[in-house]
Amino acid sequence: MAKKNTYSYQPKADEKIAKAAGHSLKISPKHSVEICRTIRNMYLEDAKAFLEDVIAKKTVVPFKRHNKKVGHRSDLKGWPSGRYPVKAAAAILKVLENAEANAENEELDVENLKLVHVCANRGVIIRGWTPRAFGRASPSNTPTTHIQIVLGEA
Repeated sequence: MAKKNTYSYQPKADEKIAKAAGHSLKISPKHSVEICRTIRNMYLEDAKAFLEDVIAKKTVVPFKRHNKKVGHRSDLKGWPSGRYPVKAAAAILKVLENAEANAENEELDVENLKLVHVCANRGVIIRGWTPRAFGRASPSNTPTTHIQIVLGEA
């Protein structure tokens, strides 16, 4: 029997929300955690603009936890190290647009939506092997990530 999709966010009884999730996305879990930390509690339009700017490499995502050997950015205020995780930002933007469509379907006020819950968790690791010389092989593993987004009216 398949496990039911559960969210780590439990809404209040009278709270109107819209949810969306992405499962086993082939993006970096570390990049996803940093992006989710940055866009948490933003308004929907601000978060979409931020992710589009990251994809265009105009805005830096501050790396606060996974920041070992991450270069400093001069345009980043309040935190020295950051990166432009384009692939992860594009995947999270897609899930965010899905949540927006779900909010329209639930007849929520799209102009007044806020990201009340955004999280990224490690998914399964897709195992693979790369052939090497002399009949050997090296592991070539691909990490995956689960994304959960919950929008609520502010």
